Amino acid sequence: MILSQFQTVGRDLFAQGLVSSHSGNLSIKLGERLFITHRNSMLGCLREQDLVETGINKNDRATPLASTELRVHRSIYRQTPALAVVHAHPPHAVALSFMEEEIVPRDVEGRLLLSKVPILAGGGGIKPGELAEEIAEALKGYKVVLVRGHGSFAAGQLLEEAFEYTTALEASCRLLYLVKALNVGNIS
Repeated sequence: MILSQFQTVGRDLFAQGLVSSHSGNLSIKLGERLFITHRNSMLGCLREQDLVETGINKNDRATPLASTELRVHRSIYRQTPALAVVHAHPPHAVALSFMEEEIVPRDVEGRLLLSKVPILAGGGGIKPGELAEEIAEALKGYKVVLVRGHGSFAAGQLLEEAFEYTTALEASCRLLYLVKALNVGNIS
């Protein structure tokens, strides 16, 4: 059952171009444990061996196999009520992260679902897990956050919910990107 949740969300993230072949990661929290995708796993075709079970507060034998973003996932679970996290690289959102301080959706769905998405400092030199505390802190007040030049982190009660926030962010950013490209009106 757990594997099928990961497979569905991973396949859809890849199919929608929100992750490349070996990027992004997913996790769920179960008590004091979490299941997270394996380092460099292919979200588009996950297998049972691509899931790593480890502690939220404590390393164990499986920890070295976990995604390089494990530190961020752990921090989110410690600081928020989230039970699921999706980390993706939505291209329009990442592109806008270089130019904006926050994303304010203009489309109705984006405004209703997300309201606003903060963009945290980062950039080309950021290492995986580097902004763990800042990301978790931001997710106390927002459903999804962007790390400049890197990607998004969405938190929810289910993987499907975090996936919804990720896709809503990218849809809103695609629209903002197109409007900016057409140079229509003042949308910042």
